[in-house]
Amino acid sequence: MALFVLRGRFFSCRSDVRRVTTAAQRNRSSVASGKQRVNGVDLYYEQTGTGKHAVLLLPGALGCTKTDFGPQLKSLNKERHTVVGWDPRGYGRSRPPDRDFPSDFFERDAKDAVDLMKALGFGKFSLLGWSDGGITAMIAAAKNPDVISKMVVWGANAFVSQQDLELYNAVRDVSKWSAKMRKPMEEVYGAEAFAKTWEAWGDGIAQFAKRPEGSICLELLPLIRCPTLVIHGEKDPMVPSFHPQHLLKHIQGSRIRCHYLH
Repeated sequence: MALFVLRGRFFSCRSDVRRVTTAAQRNRSSVASGKQRVNGVDLYYEQTGTGKHAVLLLPGALGCTKTDFGPQLKSLNKERHTVVGWDPRGYGRSRPPDRDFPSDFFERDAKDAVDLMKALGFGKFSLLGWSDGGITAMIAAAKNPDVISKMVVWGANAFVSQQDLELYNAVRDVSKWSAKMRKPMEEVYGAEAFAKTWEAWGDGIAQFAKRPEGSICLELLPLIRCPTLVIHGEKDPMVPSFHPQHLLKHIQGSRIRCHYLH
């Protein structure tokens, strides 16, 4: 009888090895989900992997784990990382409450994100944030330098310019979007709620243009101490190239990489 060894155990046939291997793969790829009470709100999250390096995924405007990070939760190395995706308050499955956009909504999201990870038992972790999630990540990193290990941001900006306002206004009416673009958000929110919340986001982001230099978090960039990778899409229609260049200049030791995947 042939014997096979897998992870220190003996098996009598290849089918036994395949069953154990499949079970191990299934365990590594499984995604747990739940809600955690944080700052008075029940925040939805998904978690996978068993690695020592914890990573939090931060979605973009109105985005959630379902719409923004399915491939990352599935594909990031589960043995090296423990990956957490979350739905910020008022987004996705972290409702109620309905989403609102006070002047400090990014700071509120940053505090929620860090406090969620602490509540889940992570004392130190890295951040992957895109769009609004990238802004939230930068604020979290600046205000919690002892907690954030590393950071990757893409499609993010630290201020709102007049050019940005024109871009935001051009996409304000979701009825003018293609059905393909609307579908993921309408599946989460419903058509009416999505349109209403998107308009509210437009008003919320526009308020920063009234601040000196249009600042969202300009004053915080020099406080970021973790290794930071800034990613920029060369053909990104919503984030002009001066935004990643500004981040590169003002986040100490940061690097930038451009991509052409659109």
